[in-house]
Amino acid sequence: MFLSVFDMFKVGIGPSSSHTMGPMVAAARFLEMMRASPFEFHGLRASLHGSLAFTGVGHATDRAVILGLAGFVPDTYDRAEADRVLAEIENTGTIRPDGLPELQFAPASDLIFDYDTQLTGHANGMILMATDAQGDVTLRETFYSVGGGFVLTEAELAAGKDTDEGAPVPFPFKSATEMLRMSSASGKSIAAMKRANEETRVGADGLRRGTKRLWEVMDDCIARGLTSDGILPGGLSVRRRASGIYDKLQSERGMNLTAPHTINDWMCVYAMAVNEENAAGGQVVTAPTNGAAGVLPATLKYYLEHVPGASEAHVEDFLLTAAAIGGLVKYNASISGAEAGCQAEVGSAAAMAAAGLCAVLGGTPGQVENAAEIALEHHLGMTCDPVKGLVQVPCIERNGLGAIKAVSAASLALRGDGTHLVPLDACIETMRQTGLDMSEKYKETSLGGLAVNIPNC
Repeated sequence: MFLSVFDMFKVGIGPSSSHTMGPMVAAARFLEMMRASPFEFHGLRASLHGSLAFTGVGHATDRAVILGLAGFVPDTYDRAEADRVLAEIENTGTIRPDGLPELQFAPASDLIFDYDTQLTGHANGMILMATDAQGDVTLRETFYSVGGGFVLTEAELAAGKDTDEGAPVPFPFKSATEMLRMSSASGKSIAAMKRANEETRVGADGLRRGTKRLWEVMDDCIARGLTSDGILPGGLSVRRRASGIYDKLQSERGMNLTAPHTINDWMCVYAMAVNEENAAGGQVVTAPTNGAAGVLPATLKYYLEHVPGASEAHVEDFLLTAAAIGGLVKYNASISGAEAGCQAEVGSAAAMAAAGLCAVLGGTPGQVENAAEIALEHHLGMTCDPVKGLVQVPCIERNGLGAIKAVSAASLALRGDGTHLVPLDACIETMRQTGLDMSEKYKETSLGGLAVNIPNC
């Protein structure tokens, strides 16, 4: 099994990897199918199902689909140009994607939120259709946005094509047990094994440039969030808080009477800065999702800014180790809140961040695996119940607490020798089973939990 670090961490846009980025990617893939088709097309239609329907408006899923059909993709998204194109589509009822003729598409009637039809493959389902001059559907594809910006067609999902199928890699571990066994046999760290795998695809220079860019985007996102004020969009009137907290923390630096627990506020403010940017539709890195995008950058920022002897030379090892753990969670369970609740998002992110931090602090592979297990174990059962379908409450604060748990888990693991009762594999399987047992109303549908007990207006 191989999932690249560049699959686990994708540069994209807020507020959701599964509800914003995934649908945009799916629409872009559908355009490619249309370009390769012998048919002549005159129009487009789309329907959203399951969680994409129930919380699609709050996650800007409709906007993402329309812009995806217009040719936009998350990695190169330009907000100003997107706003211009979206207004043009609303006014003209047409879309003009590159390489295709002008296509009829009236958002109000051609994009349907289907609350009644649940597609069988995944909670995040959508159907895209192209029509002929008579309005008959001549090309149709069902897509599933399975979390973290990953998108599969119905056939791909049925075939289990959710991992890289390229050339063999030297360390194809599918479980934490295999990962530790390969590490012991090779004498390599988890990061070193992951690096060897990645270099078979992109080479050493490509890996170095790619991971450098990932951290730059993460760090820039933190910086923007720490200096931005105002009310977040969506109607909940949630005020950005990261900037104000950061200013207070800055003013307290150097004071002898600062309480030791203030370090938790630093971790929280870094994470909140990212997730406030995500909620505002800004550029973020999925880690492994947008809803959990603040946990890992906050933990890495904490390491670089607050740990004596920290070095940016270790950032790549941090990201590679975290990606290895994230790949195991995705392959054996889920990183989708719509599939398994927030344990699959913030829980997975905390496990990844704990593993990365433990590794750069000198942890052995056994201690790294222990750190990931501790962090994930203490997120088990966490529901995904965003108020009004927005990635704001409880998501923003939850990322801050996830970062604190990640640091605590790494520290606790480093106090031991890697020996522990609950293996990471067992914890991941428990998370998978818990997700299956969890009521649908607690899986990103906003039909239960905080979403129904907090006023939405």
